[in-house]
Amino acid sequence: MVAAAQHPNITLYTYSQVESVGGYIGNFEVTIRKRAKYVDYSKCTGCGICETKCPTKKVVSEFDCGMGERTAIYKPFAQAVPNKPVIDNKSCKKLIDGKCGVCAKLCPTGAINYEDQDELVTEKFGAIVVATGFDLIEWGKYYPEYGGGFIPDVIDGLQFERLVNASGPTGGKIKRPSDHEIPQTVVFIKCVGSRDVLKAKSYCSRACCMYTAKHAHQVLEKIKGSDVYIFYMDVRTPGKMYDEFYMRTREDDGAKYIRGQVSKIYQDGKKVIVRGEDTLIGRSVEVTADLVVVETAMVPRPDATQLAQIVGFSYDKDGWYTEAHPKLRPVETNTGGVFLAGCCQGPKDVPDTVSQASAAAVKVVAMFSKDQMATNPQIASVNEETCVGCLLCKPICPYKAIEAKEITERVHGQTITRTVASVNSGLCQGCGACTAECRSGSINLKGFTNLQLLAEVDAACL
Repeated sequence: MVAAAQHPNITLYTYSQVESVGGYIGNFEVTIRKRAKYVDYSKCTGCGICETKCPTKKVVSEFDCGMGERTAIYKPFAQAVPNKPVIDNKSCKKLIDGKCGVCAKLCPTGAINYEDQDELVTEKFGAIVVATGFDLIEWGKYYPEYGGGFIPDVIDGLQFERLVNASGPTGGKIKRPSDHEIPQTVVFIKCVGSRDVLKAKSYCSRACCMYTAKHAHQVLEKIKGSDVYIFYMDVRTPGKMYDEFYMRTREDDGAKYIRGQVSKIYQDGKKVIVRGEDTLIGRSVEVTADLVVVETAMVPRPDATQLAQIVGFSYDKDGWYTEAHPKLRPVETNTGGVFLAGCCQGPKDVPDTVSQASAAAVKVVAMFSKDQMATNPQIASVNEETCVGCLLCKPICPYKAIEAKEITERVHGQTITRTVASVNSGLCQGCGACTAECRSGSINLKGFTNLQLLAEVDAACL
C-alpha cells in the first residue's frame, strides 16, 4: 500500500504499488500503479451487500492464512482502511467468463465497475517513509523433517494467531485444522528458521520468545486441563515486564519448557509425534501431540530488495534495509529524505515498531519545518572539461545521484553540444564509488581529490 499525504487533505492510495521513484529530498517524484479494484470508491459506502450476496464463497482467505474462506468480492480484513471491498479477478465469475454480475445488480450506489483498469499516477512528495513489514520464512522448504508443511496439524505462529482471534475462521476457538477437534496437547517449537547458520537464517527474530509465551498462555487459558510443551534453544525476554510474563506462563500457567531442538515430526493416525532432545537432562524425548505450532523466523518481503533499488537505498545480505547509523540515526537511510519504520529494517516487536514509526514521523515533520537544509559538503563533483560523457559512473552510484547533462561550448570557432555527467547535490552522499569507476579521472570528492590524497601520502612519508 502507498499512502500519500497532501496538506490539508490526505490522498490514500490503497491496493497500489510503487513503480518508480525519481528526484531527491524535498522533491521526490513517485509513479504509482493503482491496481484495478473493480469498485468505484467514490460511490461505494462499504455497506457489505455485495459480499453477503456473492455466490462465489469458497475462495481461500489470505488473511486467515489459508484456514478460512472468503467471497470473490471482499474486504481484505475487518479493519481495512478504507473499509470498502475489492473484486478478486482470479475468482470472480463475471470477470472470468462473463457470467454472474450479482454484485452489480444489487449495489444500491452503482459502485461496481467491471471495466476498471490499472492506472499510473505520478505524485510529488517531500519525504518517503518505508514501512513494508515482513514475511514468515517458508519453513516447509527448509525443514522437511518437520513434515514439510504437509501435515495439516503442524501450523505456524501466524496461523495460530488467526485461530485464537475472535474474527478468525473458528471464532476464537482453538481447533485442529484436520478435524476441527479441540487439541489437549499442544507443542510449540521456537527458533524455526532463526539462529540456524547451516539451514536458514543466522539472526534472532526477537519477538518469537514472547509471542510463544503468549500462545502458550492462550492455550492453557482457553483449553482447561490441556498440556503445553515448548522446545527452545534460549529464552530471550528483553523488555518491560517481559520476563515476568514468561515466568508466569511457566510457573503459574504450567507450560513445560524443554531446552533442546526437535529432530523430526511425523503423523501417527490422528496424533502428531514430536521427537527431540532435552539437553538439561541429556536425554531424547518424544511427545505425542494433537497440534504442533512452529514459531518461524521473520524474513523481508519478497520484493523488499527490488523496492530498495527503485527508491535508492541500501540493504544487508538478508534483505533487511540498512539504517544510516545503528545508534545515532536509526530511522534514517543514507539517502536523504528516506526514512524507515518497523520490520523492514529488521525483526522487532510491537513497542519497538511503534517507537520507530513515531521517530520517523517526527524526523519528517522536523525536515518540513525548515526553509533551508544543511547538506553534506563532501560530495562528488565533475570536471566538465575532462569528462568524456561515458556515464559509467551512473549505474555505479547507489543513490541515483548522477545524471546525464548536455553542455554547449565553442571549439575552434564552432558551437558543439556534448554530454557530461552531473552530480545531484541533494542525492549524493559522498561514498566515492563514482570516483573509482571514472576512467578519465574527472570525478573527485570535494576535500578528497586525488591531488589532496597524494599530498597527504607525501607528507606522511617525510
